[in-house]
Amino acid sequence: MKDRGGADGEKLPALHPPPVVRRPRVNIRAQVLLWGAQRASAAVLALCVIVHLVTIVYAVRNGLSAAEILGRTRGSGPWLGFYLLFVAAVAVHAPIGLRNVLSETFDWRGRSLDFAMLLTGILLAIWGTRAAWAVFA
Repeated sequence: MKDRGGADGEKLPALHPPPVVRRPRVNIRAQVLLWGAQRASAAVLALCVIVHLVTIVYAVRNGLSAAEILGRTRGSGPWLGFYLLFVAAVAVHAPIGLRNVLSETFDWRGRSLDFAMLLTGILLAIWGTRAAWAVFA
């Protein structure tokens, strides 16, 4: 107790007790796995973006139309594989980054955030796969 100068040296209770600091429970292993997945997917994305941009520059410099580009990509297994890898990297990378932003900005934590980001990743994977298949088929 804090001495507030009571009579005869008597100790009086403190006016304001110290605040209780509650630390959120953090699963360190999960955080390390998310950090690793974020970095690995970033490396894959970097390579995919470079290949994608080089392909665009090549197409533009050679005056290829959209129809000509699709004619070259239709039925091409390697291009489908490349774009499915690109989609997978996005579906892993984006939700983890968004999870961190939402957690820091809105103090949103827990299973609801984890579920929302899992759903975000699944939706990105579905939409990206549909787009890659459209270019291939």
